[in-house]
Amino acid sequence: MKVGYARTSTLEQVAGFEAQLEELKAHGCEKVYKEQVSSVEERQELSQALDYLREGDSLVVTKLDRLARSMRHLGEIVEAIKAKGAHLQILNLGIDTSNATGELVLNLLGAVSQFERQIMLERQREGIAKAKSEGKYKGRKPTARAKADEVNKLVREGKKPTEIAKELGIGRASVYRILKY
Repeated sequence: MKVGYARTSTLEQVAGFEAQLEELKAHGCEKVYKEQVSSVEERQELSQALDYLREGDSLVVTKLDRLARSMRHLGEIVEAIKAKGAHLQILNLGIDTSNATGELVLNLLGAVSQFERQIMLERQREGIAKAKSEGKYKGRKPTARAKADEVNKLVREGKKPTEIAKELGIGRASVYRILKY
């Protein structure tokens, strides 16, 4: 059985989402799991798709970036698929891990994409360092500290740090940090 998985990061990506669904259906996916969440958030539909797989099934995605956020994450997903006796198909790359060539190509592409990401992060760090040295980069504003007066007011009203954090939309650790000063 072919099991599809479609994901977009935001609700605004409706057209891309619909295109994924159409492509998966056209490829013969009998069941499609879909979700609109960031790749770093918990993806319940992906977990359900992996749980649903049986021996001989294929998990089908339109693009690699819809499935995994890193080489490590991809490896974990592929291992979970293999453990079920299933395999992975990535349509835009023509990859099918049911054969040795497909696995090799997937590993090579994953390694290259991880390398690209590391290079991009390195350039980003260099750019930030240069901007800091020129006095152009200050970093983001400390959002929690801007709410220090509100935190202190709520403490005086007898609220607990966890309640304060929820009410103000800041982390509990930030509440404690403000209370130290």
